[in-house]
Amino acid sequence: MGLLPKLIPVSSGAIHLDGRTIVGASPKELRGLRGRIVSMIFQDPLSALNPLMTVGEQITEVLMAHGVGTKASRRNRAIELLTEVGLPDPELMYYQYPFRLSGGQRQRVMIAMALALEPTVLIADEPTTALDVTTQAQILKLIRDIQRRKGMSVMFITHDFGVVAEIADSVVVMEKGRIVEQGSAEQVLKSPTHPYTQRLIAAVPHLTGKDRVPQEKVGDGTILKVEGLSKTYRSGSALFGSQRIVPAVKEVSFELAAGRTLGVVGESGSGKSSLGRLLIKLQDSDGGRILFEGRDIAKLSETEFRPLRPKIQMIFQDPFASLNPRSTIGQILTVGPVAHGMPYAQAREEARALLSHVGLDAGAFGRYPHEFSGGQRQRIGIARALMFKPKLLIADEAVSALDVSIQAQILKLLDQIQRETGVSMIFITHDLRVASQICDEIAVMQKGRIVEHGPPSQIFLDPQSAYTRELVAAIPGERPRSTRPAAVNI
Repeated sequence: MGLLPKLIPVSSGAIHLDGRTIVGASPKELRGLRGRIVSMIFQDPLSALNPLMTVGEQITEVLMAHGVGTKASRRNRAIELLTEVGLPDPELMYYQYPFRLSGGQRQRVMIAMALALEPTVLIADEPTTALDVTTQAQILKLIRDIQRRKGMSVMFITHDFGVVAEIADSVVVMEKGRIVEQGSAEQVLKSPTHPYTQRLIAAVPHLTGKDRVPQEKVGDGTILKVEGLSKTYRSGSALFGSQRIVPAVKEVSFELAAGRTLGVVGESGSGKSSLGRLLIKLQDSDGGRILFEGRDIAKLSETEFRPLRPKIQMIFQDPFASLNPRSTIGQILTVGPVAHGMPYAQAREEARALLSHVGLDAGAFGRYPHEFSGGQRQRIGIARALMFKPKLLIADEAVSALDVSIQAQILKLLDQIQRETGVSMIFITHDLRVASQICDEIAVMQKGRIVEHGPPSQIFLDPQSAYTRELVAAIPGERPRSTRPAAVNI
């Protein structure tokens, strides 16, 4: 794509595209190729989308830059693309700004932009990482359909071997900048020869219908009880007819026992993250009760809730955005406990001990977030949440952006921490394979409501809801056996 800065030139080798040499091409030549011949779907849609432009403007800009169509036809093409990638209410979505969309919805906008001119070569860098399984299946089908129709070549960069099994003809495995193995998808996935490939495939999470082995009794009773919780988002103006009303959480009720993990799964935009933010009171609810240790915290003011904040902590979805780039890791870990009255010397010692506990060396204390990989930053986020020794931990897509080997390490770490400390967890995820491995119970959300709730054995092997059956059937690379044949043949 020629997107690396001039300070990082290509030191050797060549790139040939349709008989043309790309390395060393002028900016004007590369501009003519981008979007029209070679297009790219970027991994982080929030960074790649312009926050000052509406979704529609950003898609039509691609068409306008290459002189395609009229203003009216470009708008029609943008709405057609928004429909193709499965975004709700495309006519209204055309006028929305990126910050008003969920992570999965922003990713779909990115995919629509990349496919606008139906390029010859599509480079897809982790395009389905932030997507739920049904949208993921839909996007993979969309890419395959366009590929067949136009003969498009696709370079699919991913850490998800389920996706590889679904979409790839051939596979290249990279380690530390080098290709260590390549061959047909069947050969690499079923008979890997390189130790690194073998380790990667061994770390892939698989759907399990087994219930989690309960740990030793760590507490009594229910730590969290939610009754009829509701939240509605409103934007735009009712006066000018542009008001948008989104019921994100509708009459949600559940209980969480001490020392147990509740998984919350569902499609992008189903209300999972909104539920997490309501529970930790980053947003106020419109109705319902949140009983934490028997006390209703839903109606507490920020001043009243502040003493309880250390007991409820959150691991955020994006480890890049949730750490202050101007603070050292030591400052990030200690500032909260010190603000709540812990002596700095004690906070520093506990921070160093926690860094070691999550697998980072002591030298990390004085370094900055940009010096760490995504997996290491997520470990720092976990350490920050544990600094308060919380009783309830809310993990919002804590492993969705991580490769399979790091993902396996983080899941093992969370399981170990829970067994050692007895912390209760709400694990929000769109990856049902991960949920089946770490959760004691699973709640399935659709359009703000819990449509099914039960242990993994029921949810994945004997789902009662048609929506749950649809989610399970859409898991890439997985074909779980069910005790009810009708549940699979949907």
